[in-house]
Amino acid sequence: MDQLGQFIMYAVLVLIFLNAFVRVRILSPFLGFLELAGIICLYARMFSKNVGKRYQENQVYLRLRFYVTEYFRKIKFRFTEGRKYRVFKCPGCGQKVRIPRGHGKVSVHCPKCGTDFIRKT
Repeated sequence: MDQLGQFIMYAVLVLIFLNAFVRVRILSPFLGFLELAGIICLYARMFSKNVGKRYQENQVYLRLRFYVTEYFRKIKFRFTEGRKYRVFKCPGCGQKVRIPRGHGKVSVHCPKCGTDFIRKT
């Protein structure tokens, strides 16, 4: 089973768990339908003879998963680095320049266009 198949399997397990513990009349049939659709999709992918098509589907899934994980990784990086550094945008070209915090007023030199500007860290 590839990564997309594993994701579908875990999603179906989560839906089964939700349906077992969340008993809402309107939501329960909908979750049951999603469980059944997920199981059918999972088995259809597992027993498919068209390996090339399944490979392409898995590659699309991996690309989307990469974009999502990279977005959250960037947020985490900004949060952890934000305590140590200040990021300024150059008024000339828009280049981001990272300066350590706690140095007071500093003259920042843009490495891209050479503009100097003064900011407080």
